[in-house]
Amino acid sequence: MSDPQRDLSPGMREQLELGYVFGGLSTFGQRPFLPDPEMLDEWKPHVAIVGAPFDIATTNRPGARFGPRAIRSQAYEPGTYHMDLGIEIFDWLEVVDFGDAYCPHADTATSHANIKARVKEVAGRGIVPIILGGDHSITWPAATAVAEVKGFGKVGMVHFDAHADTANIIDGNLASHGTPMRRLIESGAIPGPNFVQVGLRGYWPPKEVFDWMGEQGMRWHTMDEIWNRGFKAVMDDAVREALASADHLYISIDVDSLDPAFAPGTGTPEPGGILSSDLLRMVRTLCVEHDVVGVDIVEVAPAYDVSELTVNVAHRLAFECLAGMAARRRNATS
Repeated sequence: MSDPQRDLSPGMREQLELGYVFGGLSTFGQRPFLPDPEMLDEWKPHVAIVGAPFDIATTNRPGARFGPRAIRSQAYEPGTYHMDLGIEIFDWLEVVDFGDAYCPHADTATSHANIKARVKEVAGRGIVPIILGGDHSITWPAATAVAEVKGFGKVGMVHFDAHADTANIIDGNLASHGTPMRRLIESGAIPGPNFVQVGLRGYWPPKEVFDWMGEQGMRWHTMDEIWNRGFKAVMDDAVREALASADHLYISIDVDSLDPAFAPGTGTPEPGGILSSDLLRMVRTLCVEHDVVGVDIVEVAPAYDVSELTVNVAHRLAFECLAGMAARRRNATS
């Protein structure tokens, strides 16, 4: 194998470094911008950020199409040394920004196909995609792309959400943001027994949908269970369940899994959710301890945000995943 080619031109380096002073090119974490698949072959990164600016599958407040841009440009850059893990993240993990999938207005089929193709360009090269949504319907194409690379049935899903997203059809739409997990199960990409959901609460879906979920072998852990047992105990069970018959882990994070006090900028806020401190530490732990092959962070709708609370927590969720992956690589060498 040839050595990676990771030389930035002086002009590109200058533009990336301007990001913290509110100028230049806005990429995730001011990482190099590689828009072409051939550049991935030369650079050989470990992780690539992919934007999925699509939100026409929402059922309540739209606006998540602006999530990828906001996460890149509005979150303040915190530095790159992770104090709890004692690691300089980008010394151990090469991360690039692969830009956005093209999501034309009012065209779900084309948008989903483009998201799937762009994620597969990443995953097919052995690079871990971190997808910034967009509404939760984007998990259908994104996770399918990863499963096609790793093998149908070989990927387990840990899904953090207030809602199960397992409806069959909503308002005539099979590709709603309330249906992606059913589509993944029906296709065989991620079978029901590989599916574990965490943080469910509120008043939807109805009983017949939960009955269907049980028939598929899905498992779910509600906020009531987290209240009674504690988050760490619940997550120990959730990960064991997701990987019982799978080799790899995909993490899907709807920011409405968090209590709206921590993430108000989302389309379907549901009070009584997970604490941001708990979720940040949990996704880090998952990435340290397991072979995570894909992550998506969805439903960030900046128009409803307050003081960039949601944008910053979404940014940090991605950063915690990166820190965990970096620590996993470091630990593998020791």
